[in-house]
Amino acid sequence: MKRKWMALTLTAVIALSGCSFLEEVNGTLNYVNQATDYVNEATEFANEVPAMAEQAISDTQALAELETRLLEMKQEIEAFSQLEAPSIAEELHQQVIEQNDKALEGINVFLSNIENGELDPTLLENTELFTTIQELTELSDQIQQLGE
Repeated sequence: MKRKWMALTLTAVIALSGCSFLEEVNGTLNYVNQATDYVNEATEFANEVPAMAEQAISDTQALAELETRLLEMKQEIEAFSQLEAPSIAEELHQQVIEQNDKALEGINVFLSNIENGELDPTLLENTELFTTIQELTELSDQIQQLGE
């Protein structure tokens, strides 16, 4: 009877450990997928916004579209920063959050200039927003490695 009880207990412990492991793997894969989607969105943003900003300098409709795009990306950044990373990705997630903070600063500069009617070409040259987004996309390789 003792052996049977010990075997059942051992089986339960192994099963619970396996569930925990599977949850961690699933959490990591979910995070990798969300992070990959986010980085792809950030890359698309970085590729399209400079041309939008150039056009927005002289076109009020383009200016409204730029403002909308900036606000959308700001929401994407804030949402991703709120994700809870699995333990294996905590350090990498912190690096992404640091880049996100820099990107938010750049977006806020753009939005402030739009609100003040001061959008000009030099803003595109002086902002770190696009450099920050590029650095964020470079973290993509590290994120992909988590899923392998």
